[in-house]
Amino acid sequence: MKNPAFSMLELFAHIHQALNEIVWGMPLIILILGAGVYLSYRTGFIQVTKIVLIAKSIVSGFIYQKKGEGDISPFQALTTALAATVGTGNIAGVATAISLGGAGAMFWMWFSAFFGMVTKYSEIVLAVHFREKKPGGRIVGGPMYFLQKGLNSRILAVLFAFFGSLAAFGIGNMVQANSVADAVNLAFGVPPFMTGIILAVIAGAVILGGIKRIASFTEKLVPVMALIYVLGAVTILLLNMEFIPRALASIFNLAFTPEAAAGGFVGAGIRETVRFGVARGIFTNEAGLGSASIAHASARTHHPAAQGAWGIIEVFIDTLVICTLTALVILVTGSIESGLEGAALTTEAFNRGLPGPGGLIVAFGLIFFAFTTLLAWSFYGEKCFEFLFGTRASLRYRQVWIPFILVGAVGGLRGIWNLADTLNGLMAVPNLVGLVGLSGLVVKLTKEYFKR
Repeated sequence: MKNPAFSMLELFAHIHQALNEIVWGMPLIILILGAGVYLSYRTGFIQVTKIVLIAKSIVSGFIYQKKGEGDISPFQALTTALAATVGTGNIAGVATAISLGGAGAMFWMWFSAFFGMVTKYSEIVLAVHFREKKPGGRIVGGPMYFLQKGLNSRILAVLFAFFGSLAAFGIGNMVQANSVADAVNLAFGVPPFMTGIILAVIAGAVILGGIKRIASFTEKLVPVMALIYVLGAVTILLLNMEFIPRALASIFNLAFTPEAAAGGFVGAGIRETVRFGVARGIFTNEAGLGSASIAHASARTHHPAAQGAWGIIEVFIDTLVICTLTALVILVTGSIESGLEGAALTTEAFNRGLPGPGGLIVAFGLIFFAFTTLLAWSFYGEKCFEFLFGTRASLRYRQVWIPFILVGAVGGLRGIWNLADTLNGLMAVPNLVGLVGLSGLVVKLTKEYFKR
């Protein structure tokens, strides 16, 4: 006789899988892409037409980092947001997109990133414009604030904060802790439980210091870890230069070819190529989810659009640089024919390109990318929770967050991980409603800033 409890677990798994496919299916992908296209059109495609002024704005932000109201510098806001976006998606996500959707999936990652630049820009502009000063002088903002104050919708604001505070425990906490534990166990043989304890202690010391300590930590670690990974990938590409044109040709040719089948994947049609490319692109740069704007809202800046410019650079670095390098390494080394998926495929590619150090670069990349993602998402979740339950709830959220790192490291509560992925997608819905509804204000603030 079948165990009733086991049957209930099976039923829950099937229900969740169906729900997740709906949430992360084509309708949401079309909605996010559509919002990006619409916002790009309304702002005059500033990711192209204003690129020189955006570059000047970034340089100005470096020079005058102490000017303007806020808790952290514009660069610290960028590195905190990059800490959340540059993660396992850049290593495992790209590999998954290519192994399941073919080389052409990379084209659709670029496509989503191009329009995602303005989506991310718009999120930040609104988050900074509607941010609030809390007791003690702290500055807070994000989609929940522009939905409530700008769109006058308390319901949408609460929904975003609810989804965000819960999704953070899965996608930003336990999944990342488990990725670190697995990478450390594979590379050095350290038991996941020990890794979990060490992670919880280090992360706790950083997280309990609030956004200033998190930003100070990510400001130093993110550039270093990104540079090591990029240098490793570039070295492999330089050693395999003759294969780069062929790799690029396969990306463009297979982006529109229904019979995109070769090597380790079987018959991935055009629908799957588009779906995996766009979905993985959104997953890795988070444009449309609204999460990164929570970090940028704390930045010292003299105008919302000035900080918004950093969001465009953020998507560029995450997807058009790091994800592209990962994809090209996989393609030029021929690792796509190995039949592997996810992080294992990227590890195989780096090992083929740089036997010995290649695997270590990916291992350390997974460890540090996942760890900094954990730190940034703790702040995102906390601010969402604070919006729902008040300032005093922040400390309680941190106190609950830290033990869950150990739970994730040892592989516990995997059902919550899956549910968090669904909640992560649901965050996008109220955020996109706010972006489209307040697009007129984004246009106004953009024109105001770039006329100066």
